[in-house]
Amino acid sequence: MAINQMSAGSRALDTGIKLKSRSNYGRNPDGSRPGPVSAWVSRIIMIVVLALFSLPLYWMLISALKTPEELAQFPPTLFPTELRWQNFADAVTVMPFWLFFRNTVIITISVVVLSVVSNFIVAYGFACIDWPGRNKVFFIVLATLFLPFPVTLIPMFDMWAGLGFVNTWVPLIAPALFAGGFFTFLLRQFMLQTPRDMLDAARVDGASEWSIAWRIVFPTARPAITVIAIFSAVGTWNDFMGPLIYLQDQSKQTLSIGMQVFRSVNSQDIQFNLLMAASFLVLLPLVILFFAFQRYFISGITLGGFK
Repeated sequence: MAINQMSAGSRALDTGIKLKSRSNYGRNPDGSRPGPVSAWVSRIIMIVVLALFSLPLYWMLISALKTPEELAQFPPTLFPTELRWQNFADAVTVMPFWLFFRNTVIITISVVVLSVVSNFIVAYGFACIDWPGRNKVFFIVLATLFLPFPVTLIPMFDMWAGLGFVNTWVPLIAPALFAGGFFTFLLRQFMLQTPRDMLDAARVDGASEWSIAWRIVFPTARPAITVIAIFSAVGTWNDFMGPLIYLQDQSKQTLSIGMQVFRSVNSQDIQFNLLMAASFLVLLPLVILFFAFQRYFISGITLGGFK
């Protein structure tokens, strides 16, 4: 009964965060409403910026739908005179696209799940449990953010090679078992907004730390967890260096390496319309992912809006 009450309280807290963020949406930093001229100017600027950022995606799509002859025209056409949807079917047959796609999906889902679980547990320990030296250890975790990736590249490869895991997915997935500095910081800052009285009341009623973490804190931290999931998915999906270093067998490679296979196979006569079609198919899942979870993503990156 006590845990159910705490869960209800966590849902109320989550609702309060959403209502607070919605009430402040479109307001100035001082809380006042912008004037009509300022609102229209802001919208025009956002539309222009949106058009600029969407231009590469649009150009990729129309290039994927053009014929090779139309691609060679100068000046280039802004819209295909003939929509060749067959280019997408051809793009997935000139290389083992679906094999690379399956490998990438398996690796990405594994990394996302492990990243969410590991970073949540570590961040909960830093935010919701008092223990000696907590802040000092947290500063050490933050210091790992300043460690360049090339510094750890050779030692990590030697370690995985010594363990016999080269040419497997283990070096790409296993690091997600260990929380990262940025994700831990992001989750910790969000969890600090959880009222301490709620956690203390659950402990007094006999709730274990696992029950508090997964039934009270986890639901309220959904926006930040979604941000971590999206960042992990994008980073793993687009990862090129990791598969290039650790994967040697083509049957285990990912889409990022597959695009290089496509270019190397057609190095003498690159069909750019098929290359753009394959690139668009690689990018499409990330676009769908962002638009599906953009509400939680925006809530997660505005961590300081609720007091």
